Amino acid sequence: MLVKLSRSILIGVIVAGLLLFALPVLRTGSALFKSSNDNNDNAAESAPLSYYQGVRRAAPAVVNVYNRVPNPEQSKELNVQTLGSGVIMSEKGYILTNKHVINNAQQILVALQDGRLFEAMVVGSDSLTDLAVLQIDGVNLPVIPINPDRTAHIGDVVMAIGNPYNLGQTITQGIISATGRVGLSGAGEDNRQNGRQNLLQTDASINRGNSGGALVNTLGELVGINTLSFDKSSDGETPEGISFAIPVALATKVMGKLIRDGRVIRGYMGVNGIQMENIDRKGIGQGRFAGILVKTIDPGGPADKAGIQVNDILLSVNNKPTRSVIETMDQVAELHPGTVIPVTIERDKKSITLNMTIQEFPVN
Repeated sequence: MLVKLSRSILIGVIVAGLLLFALPVLRTGSALFKSSNDNNDNAAESAPLSYYQGVRRAAPAVVNVYNRVPNPEQSKELNVQTLGSGVIMSEKGYILTNKHVINNAQQILVALQDGRLFEAMVVGSDSLTDLAVLQIDGVNLPVIPINPDRTAHIGDVVMAIGNPYNLGQTITQGIISATGRVGLSGAGEDNRQNGRQNLLQTDASINRGNSGGALVNTLGELVGINTLSFDKSSDGETPEGISFAIPVALATKVMGKLIRDGRVIRGYMGVNGIQMENIDRKGIGQGRFAGILVKTIDPGGPADKAGIQVNDILLSVNNKPTRSVIETMDQVAELHPGTVIPVTIERDKKSITLNMTIQEFPVN
């Protein structure tokens, strides 16, 4: 009898073990056996993903900008012509925004998120980058966080902060879709030639009223100044998720020049070209090098006066190799007008070095 009982107990233990192995839900650690307190503890530990702290750091420094122009029917009245956004960059009241936001303004008003309203003065503007600097006279102004050591990368999560359609401050979220976009603003051919935009592309929504606002990362650090979005493509379609911002490094550089000089003074060489890779330089040296193939030359410009011709290949400018059109034109733009620099070209498989005098970039 005892043997039969022991055998029954053993069989029961084996069956129970097999059930626990086959059905994990029966284990004591499974959700079936958890109390409501256990669920509350887990909920507290796994809080929802949020960018609240980043928004909290950046949002107070993003302002509403109102451009008021004379009312054609009432000479003594001013109407709001355009609205946009701006970013407070320093405690001295300097604000970055887009030039197109303040065009033809008779009066510019800036509204802070704490309810304060200021009349702003235009410090300077730059057509090629579509940037403008305003200044307000206020105390305890919130300033946007900037980390000059941080580089924006494709795939970074970003947020656009602004005042779309005058609805009030709004945050949209996306990623950086591309970097180095050029030739996309209203600056036209001059912008493409000089490579001044170098825009960030993002799928964060940028609508009317967002122009001049902040594009920030999840830490609330300024990544760029929102500038535009595609309204329609060449075939009439309305693209989605394609917006652009001016990188913070370029924006702050332009701001510094506008504060110092009231305008941006750029060097200019008067050529337009395309990047060439793997140029065969047999006969003038070993190896294969990059260069810029000259497509057009501005009559009377520095390159024309120096003797550069269409179909020449720029190998180096001011003793720096021409690795890309954007990089070379940016380097030239930093040169002071009147500076004489060497330019090495390839023509008929021969290397020639010419002297070129930099002129100031013409602004229409």
